[in-house]
Amino acid sequence: MIDHLDHLVLTTADEPACVRFYVEVMGMTLETFGEGRKAFRFGNQKINLHLKGHEFEPKAQAPMPGALDLCFIAAVPLDDVIARLAEKQVPIIEGPVMRTGATSRIRSVYVRDPDLNLIEISELKA
Repeated sequence: MIDHLDHLVLTTADEPACVRFYVEVMGMTLETFGEGRKAFRFGNQKINLHLKGHEFEPKAQAPMPGALDLCFIAAVPLDDVIARLAEKQVPIIEGPVMRTGATSRIRSVYVRDPDLNLIEISELKA
């Protein structure tokens, strides 16, 4: 019945810091839509952004900054990701480590975004 994920919603307590992280560190594109809503676009997906206390309706029952645990597949080798994280002074809290992804084994590093969401960045392995 379900084919793929279109978007998800990230709730932030600090919009400028969140935008900096997802655009400057993660390399996503910021877009504005509707009545000033913001989203981060990457590939064929996007992350809609809600500011804590100013969420758009309808919303999750208890939207909270720092409640997400997300895994992204990188478009570049993981060693390039690690170099970019070092350049942007984003500490790796674990990795590189091998994990099991949705379609294959993955090699991953873990970081935290400004809201302390756990962000896993991975490369596919055979």
